[in-house]
Amino acid sequence: MALSSLLGTVIEYYDFLLYGTMAALVFGPLFFPESDPTVGTIASFGTLAAGYVARPVGGAVFGHFGDRLGRKRMLVLTMVLMGAASFLIGLLPTYAAIGIAAPALLVLFRVVQGIAIGGEWGGATLMVVEHADARRRGLWNGVMQMGSPIGFLLSTLAVTATTLLPQDQFMAWGWRIPFLFSALLLGIGLYVRISISESPLFRQAITAQKEREAGGPSRIPLAQVLRRPRALVLACAVGIGPFALTGMISIFILTYATGIRYAPSEVMNGLIAASFMGLVTIPLFSALSDRVGRRKVVLSGAVGIVLLAFPMFALIDTKSPALLIVGILLGQLLQSAMFAPLGPLLSEMFGTEVRYTGASMGYQLAALIGSGFTPLIASGLLSASGGMRSAPLSGLVVVCGLVTALAIWRIAETRGRDLTR
Repeated sequence: MALSSLLGTVIEYYDFLLYGTMAALVFGPLFFPESDPTVGTIASFGTLAAGYVARPVGGAVFGHFGDRLGRKRMLVLTMVLMGAASFLIGLLPTYAAIGIAAPALLVLFRVVQGIAIGGEWGGATLMVVEHADARRRGLWNGVMQMGSPIGFLLSTLAVTATTLLPQDQFMAWGWRIPFLFSALLLGIGLYVRISISESPLFRQAITAQKEREAGGPSRIPLAQVLRRPRALVLACAVGIGPFALTGMISIFILTYATGIRYAPSEVMNGLIAASFMGLVTIPLFSALSDRVGRRKVVLSGAVGIVLLAFPMFALIDTKSPALLIVGILLGQLLQSAMFAPLGPLLSEMFGTEVRYTGASMGYQLAALIGSGFTPLIASGLLSASGGMRSAPLSGLVVVCGLVTALAIWRIAETRGRDLTR
């Protein structure tokens, strides 16, 4: 079950994160050519943010039906939506060919991607957590959460391979290849995903729920979550730090580092190294949360980034390719500590009948605020400061780390909680 969820998550994150890399490299000149370079970059990151805006919508919609109809059905649908949107981006004509329709369709497909990823994480996480033994939820969820770095690694490798083309060929057609490759991944993912079994805890919960609701009105999962919003607010806040750091070191770093005269290939080498580190640190920190608790692991990462955000960017500012990689790896280490326990933590904060909705909404709202708007805000900060200065970027990361630290301080330890309630 963990491996099947891993594969599905790899495919979803490959598609979703591929867009972020291309937004930094090509979408500005190809889809917003009438803007000056700075405005074009902000506009391309604006379409990136549109996908994150759609993620809570996907979390609410797929969470509702996932809590009512089952986790498995929603996971098949999210994969189809993601794969189709990515494939169509690969076929999309540019502004030069169809004018304003090009950026409009780009935003539309990005919104579809956001809706799909909004339902993916919660369903994949719950399929693992609700099958796992209470003492090993972090361990098995860590296997599933490796889908994020593997997906990013695959997308980064795909972009790196296509950037080896001459620049004019890459801009003309090479950038499309990684998106078109999504069709093959979609076929493999659907074959595996259709074969998995439904969550046993969901089957028990839905039977009990139907007995309670016989002769009465059906309960709406989102309404139940919003009726007592404290858990949702904390679930969102605790994820802002790791997602903001993801936005900075996985997406915006391309814009910033190339702006201070790093070669794109040097930045991509750092991102590939960070992806490999994530393959080790995410399952390690997730499994560690089974032993010492979710709170301690998340808090250690949040405090770490508050203390080390400025040194991290100082390493990048040296213009040394080796120290650039060290700075990115430092960010990846601290991001993993905050991110890895989120799956079991958020799942354990909500009851079975609203777990898909509650965990998905908390996670996706955090993704919206953290990763969705961080590159956009960072672009605005650099534009306002009149140059490539890292101090505003470091300050932004520190603020987001403080939000996570305060949130996890307010959350009671969830490790080992009974999920049948």
